[in-house]
Amino acid sequence: QVQFAESGGGLVQAGGSLRLSCAASGRTFSINTIAWYRQAPGKLRDWVAQISSGGIPLYADSVKGRFTISRDNAKNTVYLQMNSLKLEDTAIYYCNYLPLGNWGQGTQVTVSS
Repeated sequence: QVQFAESGGGLVQAGGSLRLSCAASGRTFSINTIAWYRQAPGKLRDWVAQISSGGIPLYADSVKGRFTISRDNAKNTVYLQMNSLKLEDTAIYYCNYLPLGNWGQGTQVTVSS
């Protein structure tokens, strides 16, 4: 069964940084593409970034140049380094494989002014 444990969220001022982590299980991590998603209050869950098994990243336009996705296959963990955070980055952040598996609990990121 696919499982994810997201962590690293918190409260940060606009312009600040956070690093999210996601420990994944249930599939062979190293051969799967894995992605970050986020869901803001009252909105649908949106794709944020993904990284292929070969380490190729892709980003949503809204985070390009500010967020960096990376992976550590030895730890079955994907990371999201978030810099220059904006108020609109406030959301619950989730990770998941592509194709999608079960969702984890996510980690809350709140950006204040």
